[in-house]
Amino acid sequence: MAKDVIDLITADHRVIEKLFDKLKSGKGDRSALVEEVGRLLVAHSKAEEERVYPIVAKAAPDEKGQVRHSEEEHAEAEQLVERLRGTDPGAKEFDTLVEQLVDAVTHHVQTEETEVLPALREAVDRDRLLDLGSQFDSRRRQVLQEFEQGGADEEGMSREELYQKAREEDVPGRSRMKKDELAEALRELHHKH
Repeated sequence: MAKDVIDLITADHRVIEKLFDKLKSGKGDRSALVEEVGRLLVAHSKAEEERVYPIVAKAAPDEKGQVRHSEEEHAEAEQLVERLRGTDPGAKEFDTLVEQLVDAVTHHVQTEETEVLPALREAVDRDRLLDLGSQFDSRRRQVLQEFEQGGADEEGMSREELYQKAREEDVPGRSRMKKDELAEALRELHHKH
């Protein structure tokens, strides 16, 4: 049965919260949990930013500022995951970074669920929410599949690493690109070959 985009987004939020609980418990393979959280956050963020946020900004213009803020929060969460990847799970800094990540994402989720998503529900009809749900789910699955196939390696790289790779591949315009633009340009280049 088709699900509307709001149900799918909030379901992702609950999954991420459960992963955070595991990560905070200190039990299990914390490095593997960071990778799982990172993959899900990137897939969720990309699907929202590419399929949902443009519609929110258009259908509920009062939310444009909040949409921009949400995109910044996604970038912050991804940076924290990147820092966690480079930190020993037994180190005190790891726990501090986990707390920062949990706090940042929890704030984002609360704002999204109390402001952005209700504004979207009010601004578009049920059929549009179902259509957006399909688009969101499809893009999210695509990004997760790229991770499984090793095609999303660029997501875990710093901007400097991406820039170096783009320079080696002679990507035009690379010096003006942001981190996500460099990653996208490299992915597109690899899909052509």
